[in-house]
Formats: sequence, C-alpha cells, structure tokens
Amino acid sequence: MTSPAPNIRQDPPRIRQLDEAAINRIAAGEVVERPASAVKELVENAIDAGARRIEVAYAQGGKGLIRVTDDGWGMAPEDLPLALSRHATSKIDGSDLLDIRSFGFRGEALPSLGAVGRLTITSRRDGAEAARIVVTGGAAGPVTPAALNRGTVVELRDLFFATPARLKFLRSDRAEAQAISDVVKRLALAEPFIGFSLRDMSDGGEGRVIFRADAQTGDLFDALYGRVVAVMGRDFAENALKIEAEREGFGLTGFAALPTYSRGAAVAQFFFVNGRPVRDKQLIGALRAAYMDVLSRDRHPAAALFIDCDPHLVDVNVHPAKAEVRFREPGIVRGLIVSALRHALAGAGHRASSTVAGATLGAMRPEPPGPPRVYQMDRPSPRALSLSFAVQAPLTPPALSGVPSEAPLAQGFADPSARFETVAPAPEAEALPLGAARAQLHENYIIAQTERGMIIVDQHAAHERLVYEKLKRQMAERGVAAQALLIPEIVDLSEGDIARLMEHEADLTRMGLTVEPFGPGAIAVRETPALLGEVDAGALIRDILDELADLGDSQTLQARLDAILSRVACHGSIRSGRRMRADEMNALLREMEATPLSGQCNHGRPTYVELKLSDIERLFGRT
Repeated sequence: MTSPAPNIRQDPPRIRQLDEAAINRIAAGEVVERPASAVKELVENAIDAGARRIEVAYAQGGKGLIRVTDDGWGMAPEDLPLALSRHATSKIDGSDLLDIRSFGFRGEALPSLGAVGRLTITSRRDGAEAARIVVTGGAAGPVTPAALNRGTVVELRDLFFATPARLKFLRSDRAEAQAISDVVKRLALAEPFIGFSLRDMSDGGEGRVIFRADAQTGDLFDALYGRVVAVMGRDFAENALKIEAEREGFGLTGFAALPTYSRGAAVAQFFFVNGRPVRDKQLIGALRAAYMDVLSRDRHPAAALFIDCDPHLVDVNVHPAKAEVRFREPGIVRGLIVSALRHALAGAGHRASSTVAGATLGAMRPEPPGPPRVYQMDRPSPRALSLSFAVQAPLTPPALSGVPSEAPLAQGFADPSARFETVAPAPEAEALPLGAARAQLHENYIIAQTERGMIIVDQHAAHERLVYEKLKRQMAERGVAAQALLIPEIVDLSEGDIARLMEHEADLTRMGLTVEPFGPGAIAVRETPALLGEVDAGALIRDILDELADLGDSQTLQARLDAILSRVACHGSIRSGRRMRADEMNALLREMEATPLSGQCNHGRPTYVELKLSDIERLFGRT
C-alpha cells in the first residue's frame, strides 16, 4: 500500500459538544423532511391547542410560504421563547411516556422549523396581549407586541434556506403541493368536528381554495360520514359499509368500500390509531387479508378505519415522524380488522357498487343528431335492399300471394342472439332485489326486470361465485384434507425462523400443513394440503416465513387453497353459451340474493349491473 486507508486517522478524533444551531438542524432532518412535514407538525399543534377552525396557506409548493392559522387557546408572550426551546412542551409532563393523548409530545417541531427557515409566530391567549417572535436560521429575536384577536398564526418562509442542500432533494412545486393536500385531508378525516381549509397563495392576492371541509355536527358516525364525503368523495361514501366492532379493549369504527369499488393503487386507505393518522404495514396487511378472496392482486380496497384503545396498549414513539405505531397485542388488532371487515362484506350480500351502473350508463352514447354520413362502402346493395323491403312488407294471406305460409320472407338472416321467456314469473318476483328473469342475451347475460328498472347478470361470473362460496363453506365445515408425504421433506431454517413458524403450528395444521422440529436448524414437513397436489414444501415454508416476518401473520397457504377452490368453481359453474330456462334463471337470481359476496366474482369484478328506469329514460331523452 502506498498510502494509509482514508478512513484510518493517525491522530484520534476528540469528542466535542455540538452547538444548539447544529443540533436543531440535525433534528430538523428527522422531523421536517419536506414542506408537507412542516404542515403536518403545525396543524397537529393547532389541533392540540383546541382549535375549531384551521386554515392552511402555502406558496410554491410550501417552499416559499407555509402559514397555519387557528383559533385555539394561543400562547402568552412569556411562553413564546420557551416554545422555541428543544423538548419544551405543554402536552406531557414526562412521567408516563405511554399515556400520550395528543398529537405532539416531543417539543421538537417549532425549534426544528426555526432552524431551517424563517419562522414567525404570532399568538394571543385569552386575558393576555398578542405577541410575536421571529426566528431566522435558529436565531430568535425579541418578543414584540402584535395585533391578533385570538389563537395562533405560524408563518414559515424560505424553507431550508439555512440548509440549501436539502432543497435539491425536494420535488416539483406541484408534487409538494399535492403532498401538502394529502396531509391536510388525512388530518381533516381524523378530526371531523374541526373545520379545515387549504389555500394556494402562489399567484398572490387571496389565492385559491384547494380544499375546504366545514366542521361536522351530530354523533360520531354522522360527522364521520360527512367528512368522508368531503375528503374521499361521495362515490366512496355511497358504496362504503359501516364498520363497528370491539375486541379485548380495542375498538374499530369507520367505513370500508365494497369490493367492486376498488382502486388501482393503495391511495384510498386511511388508518387512525387513537385519532392519529398512521401508515402501518401491519394494518395495511390486515386490510389486504380481509379482501383477499374478493379482490385480485392488482386491485386495492378503499377504507377509512379508526382504532381506539387505551394509550398504554400502543406505542406511538417508535418513528421520528410518528407515522408508525407498535401494538402490545398486534394479533388482536389484526384479527379484529379482518373479522370485522369480512363480517361487514358478508352482510352486504349481493350488493355491488353504484359506480358500476354509472360506468355502464357512461358507456352508452346516443346517436349524433342529423342523418349519419354514408360512405360508398356502406351503401346497401340492390339484393340487400330487396330483402329489407321484403322483411318490412305487411303479411298477406297465402291465397293471395301464392307463397306457402311456412316459407321465410327473406333468406340469409341469422337467428337472433336474444330470446325471451314466455313463462310469466310470479308478480311478486319483481319486488325482489334482483327482480324476475325476462330474457337471455347471447347465451350469457340474464335480463331481469325489477320495480325500479332492470338487472343485467353475467351468468357465468355469478354462478362461479356461488359455487366458490359453497366450496369454502364445505372446507370450513369438514376441514382441509391433508396428504401424508411418503418421505418427510426436511427444510433447513434458522433457529429464529423455526421458533416463528412453530408459533403458528396449530393454524398450519388446520389448513393441512403439518410441520415439526427436526433437530437443530431444520424442520420436517410431514403433511401438505391434498388440494395443492404435488407441492414444493420448502418454497411454501419460506414464503410463509417471509410473510410472518413482514406482517406478523401469513395468508400464503390460505390464498393457495382459495385459488384452487376458485379454479374448481370456475370449471364447475354455468358456462357462457349455455341456454337457460326461465326457472333456472330465476333460481340463480334467488340464490345470488341469499349468498354473501355474490355481487362480485372471485376476482372482484361485478356479477351484475343495475340500471334504474329513470336513468334509462334519460338515455332516450324522456325526462
């Protein structure tokens, strides 16, 4: 070697105390990642201060300006300098770090923001005069008098001007503005009794309102429903199921959408723990497990779920941005979410989302007014014209025409692909949810008439779901048949993986997979589910362990069994192209009404479309 290693110093470094400005800038790197992080901290402070109305304004995606105005309790003039000190807070006394009932508790947000931007705080507490303090790059100025009715106004300009390297890692103004909007909407959903508004001041003046949600009134579910409409849209609210369940000290409330109202990405999933918005992978995994056999892997459910429990049962101090939590009993929480959602989905019966009908009506377009343009290739031939005239001509008695009555009026026309049933169903059948069968189109679609409109049913998809649910019930009642391996398969694993796997031994055995320890560093697989046929037991075990390590629970084996049942149901259901009698079609409709989850097929697609008579009349301009 011609030179010493660059990381090996000849003289040892000395330990030194960092100054306050450097400490605050380092802390800001954890707390303030981007403008949306600053908005989150300031809005949470406003909520903790008892605000009933919060207004957020920004410019240049939050890089130039962030201003949060609230009507909360405010601060006295002598409290302003202390609020800018690290680890100074009014929310906890430090005696019990698990009994946290507020959003903030570390006392890091304001000093961190003041260290990387130009921060101005104006506040007034009842019975005191309004005051202002300015912090620039960590240097605080004196407290000065100000004019303010009540509450607090926090203004942050030139974010990261003191750490310009951080600016290079920010995204475009539009992307940062979208992140701010997402944060405000998430917090607005957490607090339905507080009014929120978001304003973009980039163009100067009063700016433009991006989002507004007035404070809700009434009981919790009424208020939450109104806020869900404002944040997630009316389509979600109209196609969501009310969730309310409780288990061993944990309560679950909120709304979860029908499977047919699914999204292409996980953008409509909101979780709250004791009112705090979180992005926790265990909760996301539980939501995914609840929709496992009603959605395909490329679709994502939509939900807004609130978990409430004693603060001592959950640790919120495990992430710098408080975005993740850790439950003392994660299995209980996961089981609560999965069971509550599956119970709600089963209770929805055959219901499908209203957006399916909306999409169907949107695909129907009336013909443009006026005569259509006729191209040369579209002009009918003389033969076609004569056949057309013959079909439209009135019938004449055979004696006058000399043509046998059995002879067709025109040759060359195919049989229609639609047929109607002459058997009249019982009048009360139209009052049932899926109505009475009237016709079958293309040997695949059942047309049923209801009191309010019509139903179009995909006979194959509907019957596939019915058979699938029947097979699942049979498997639940009789258990999963296991096949013993002639020679047990030995799988080498670490001691930690073996211990994790054996914790779930009973669940695996119930699903037909029997495992047992086989000396140090290995397990023996003695039985596998018979439904899976020949299976690579080692690969299956490792997939299960990966899911256990990531989510704390595994649905891999259950998903494989459900996939087998789904394929069996597909092959055993009514095929497309089969003609059905009226009694068969009506029997299928009645069975759909009595079977849970029959509104969607095994992959989450709708099994029927309902069109209201008023919508049909609107298509023909009869309204």
